[in-house]
Amino acid sequence: MTAHKKRLVVLSGAGMSAESGFKTFRDSGGLWETYSVEDVASIQGWYRNPKLIMDFYNDLRSQLETAQPNQGHKILAELENYFDVKIITQNVDNLHERAGSSYVVHLHGELTKVCSVNNPDKNFDIGYRKVEYGEKNSDGELLRPFIVWFGEAVPLISEASTLVRSADIFAVIGSSLVVYPAAGLLNDLRSSTQAFLIDPKEVSVPRGLKVEVIKEVASKGTEILRDKLLAEV
Repeated sequence: MTAHKKRLVVLSGAGMSAESGFKTFRDSGGLWETYSVEDVASIQGWYRNPKLIMDFYNDLRSQLETAQPNQGHKILAELENYFDVKIITQNVDNLHERAGSSYVVHLHGELTKVCSVNNPDKNFDIGYRKVEYGEKNSDGELLRPFIVWFGEAVPLISEASTLVRSADIFAVIGSSLVVYPAAGLLNDLRSSTQAFLIDPKEVSVPRGLKVEVIKEVASKGTEILRDKLLAEV
């Protein structure tokens, strides 16, 4: 009989991908220093200048093609041998999947997909190719990046919330915990859940929440987390 695997739920943010050569938004030298959030990551920006948005995500997609999963991504995939691992990510890249993780919930959409302007459920994978503004799907509907922008609902937040409530172990890796509703997921944690936070910077967590902080970048911090968890298996 196979022993029941504990459920490890991970919330990953931009710091998870920073070591993969994929430009993050918030860090020093990040994309927000070149572009304003309102212009390239809001629904209002799309209405104002959709061509700018298409060009921006085409460029980001081209960067993703050459980025590689780092040690942190690989360790999370490896941990599936010992735990029931569910990943919730704020990242739009596919580095978790490329490292071998089998269950990834993308809260903010996926860079390698586009969808109908009128119906995000009509989405499909385009890999790393460019998409010109004005391109349409087979039904003749205008396409846009399959990204959840500021000002839009986050459709998968309910699934993410259910996963967090089911966690035996929970880890936040590389998230500043300032973007909602993702940051609010910590409020769904059960008091019995073992919780960790991996980030080299100071990150605020809800008052009263018991979290073990590992003050390291994602790759090193995930290595430390793996060793701690496997010592308890």
